[in-house]
Amino acid sequence: MDLALAVAVLAAAGTVPGEAIDQLVLLGELGLDGAVRPIRGVLPSVLAAARAGHPQVVVPAANADEAALVEGIEVLAVRSLEEVVAHLAGRRVLARHERAAVPAPAPAADLGDVVGQSVGRRAVEIAAAGGHHLFLAGPPGAGKTMLAERLPGLLPPLDEQAALEVTAIHSIAGTLPSDAPLLTRPPFEAPHHSATMAALVGGGSGQIRPGALCRAHRGVLFLDETPEFPRAVLDTLRQPLERGEVTISRASGSATFPCRAQLVLAANPCPCASAAGDAACTCSPLERRRYRSRLSGPLLDRIDLRVELPPVTRAAWLDGLGEPESTAVVAGRVRRARAVAAQRLAGTGLTLNSQVPGRLLRGRFAPPRASLALAERALERGALSVRGFDRVQRVAWTLADLAGRTVPGADEIAEALGMRLQRVAA
Repeated sequence: MDLALAVAVLAAAGTVPGEAIDQLVLLGELGLDGAVRPIRGVLPSVLAAARAGHPQVVVPAANADEAALVEGIEVLAVRSLEEVVAHLAGRRVLARHERAAVPAPAPAADLGDVVGQSVGRRAVEIAAAGGHHLFLAGPPGAGKTMLAERLPGLLPPLDEQAALEVTAIHSIAGTLPSDAPLLTRPPFEAPHHSATMAALVGGGSGQIRPGALCRAHRGVLFLDETPEFPRAVLDTLRQPLERGEVTISRASGSATFPCRAQLVLAANPCPCASAAGDAACTCSPLERRRYRSRLSGPLLDRIDLRVELPPVTRAAWLDGLGEPESTAVVAGRVRRARAVAAQRLAGTGLTLNSQVPGRLLRGRFAPPRASLALAERALERGALSVRGFDRVQRVAWTLADLAGRTVPGADEIAEALGMRLQRVAA
């Protein structure tokens, strides 16, 4: 508000004409030397100004490309208060800022770098195709982090509306790169396990800022060493994951941020994390139970895919077992599967299988009853909750889309059920 307050004072004192600032929006922090410094949240502020019908906005020069992303509003870039006064007084009129071309994003990490791990590669492909949450468990060096880091590269680029949403969130958070005014690739956030509740979900003592979950909107939130996170911090993810947005309330007000992100969890089998597996484990049964119990049942119930990764074999690492498929090849299958799902879901307002509510899974998109026999038995035994039963069907639809089938069969239901009831859920 610094720049706006200063210009308002100057207009009241008669230094600049009052009519010159009518309908003019001014954004920027003002230094004691008169310099106009960049600020956070320029994009959402300019979007609000455009919706309110303001024709012009004055922003710091460092924020000009970001502000110029908004269509239908004239952006004036300034570096000092002197330039603003000269423009308003008519002595030196500022020209409209023309946005530079958006630079191409850096190449994403390639899935071809992952040696072996066919199960993990399959799980990542399914997660990308259907927008499903994923839990990877396995010993150190099994490739959990590598697989998670390559998931964003399998997702389609952000469309214009999504790119503006993601860019606005990062602008508010102050994490928007200075050389990239528009984010066109799905974001990837990987907070450390020491992150607080406010750092993960959002908050702050002063201005409310989005957390890692919100910054991962339309992208991937990766929690490595998940059991090392405080359980209370992890459980705060449950409601936002279901709603797709989070509301943060403080005494001074509240703010709502979108957070439709794919959650990827990774964990070692036990605290000692022996690369040799169970044979070399030094953990007691009590230590292993405590380690696993840090992941609550309600949180795990919201994870569609749970995969146990085996250690990478010597043959896969040293001798090689064929050239692994690259990100481009797998992303092509993901793109086709998403197109099939979007066509099937046309008219519902949904685009991904992971978004389909239970009422549609039991009605319009119900798989053949005979195909569900295995899942129904798991539900009767208590091995599967009602929420889990719906999630199995969503994953089965994704498997059918990847296989080019019109409806899920018994094989798709069995594979989806197997990926949900693996040992990592114990």
